Amino acid sequence: MAAAAAAPAAKIGIIGGTGLDDPDILEGRTEKYVDTPYGKPSDALILGKIKNVDCVLLARHGRHHTIMPTNVNFRANIWALKEEGCTHILVTTACGSLREEIQPGDIVMIDQFIDRTIKRHNTFYDGCYSNLPGVCHIPMAEPFCTKTREVLMEIAKKHGIKCHSKGTMITIEGPRFSSRAESLMFRNWGADVINMTTVPEVVLAREAGICYASIAMATDYDCWKEHEEAVSVDKVLKTLKENANKATSILLTAIPQIGSMDWTETLHNMKCTVQCSVMLPKH
Repeated sequence: MAAAAAAPAAKIGIIGGTGLDDPDILEGRTEKYVDTPYGKPSDALILGKIKNVDCVLLARHGRHHTIMPTNVNFRANIWALKEEGCTHILVTTACGSLREEIQPGDIVMIDQFIDRTIKRHNTFYDGCYSNLPGVCHIPMAEPFCTKTREVLMEIAKKHGIKCHSKGTMITIEGPRFSSRAESLMFRNWGADVINMTTVPEVVLAREAGICYASIAMATDYDCWKEHEEAVSVDKVLKTLKENANKATSILLTAIPQIGSMDWTETLHNMKCTVQCSVMLPKH
């Protein structure tokens, strides 16, 4: 009897957000500049390993933080990681808390999103690239990879890091922060945290058939909370600096664990979902 085909090795894309994109976590680093049908990604891809697992690191806003959220080329970023063979994308993001119980410095393993962006390309299937014909109506009931999120939560717990096991992220266009009226409205809508980058990144990862999970780091209480200083850049950067090691320690432990697991069924199901979601042109 022929031996069963070996499970494909996991390869991890890491998209680092504001203050959370340190390339030093990778061993044996090399840089690779690439182009895609959708333009250039935010910066060079940094290739390397974490405990023998192949990884590709990309700074979402460029390594010198020069790209504002609206101008991030999300399609090029996800396409570049897909072309490098990434099976997973683990991302970090700073966010504001819309809940009393989510305190600055806490980690949230988000499981849902609300999209308030208005200026972004949120599909690869827009008719501009001839190799992807048709329209993709990708299901988004469960936007984040449950299996990957479970690994991240388990690791956070082992490290004694305060971590909320789920949360709804509302993504705004930015670059401005919310008005107090908006912040209060988003709370009423059921959002738990707020940022400027989860959408369309998670949507494009789904279209690409990649397991995507996000480590969201709460840095402030946005501006809804009375008697609390409203969000500011200084406050965000200070909290990130004090807590960046939490996200790093989760990644360094989670990635070898993800690399040791069998993802054949998960990846197959994701690929089938994408194929079933594309309506091809009628001839």
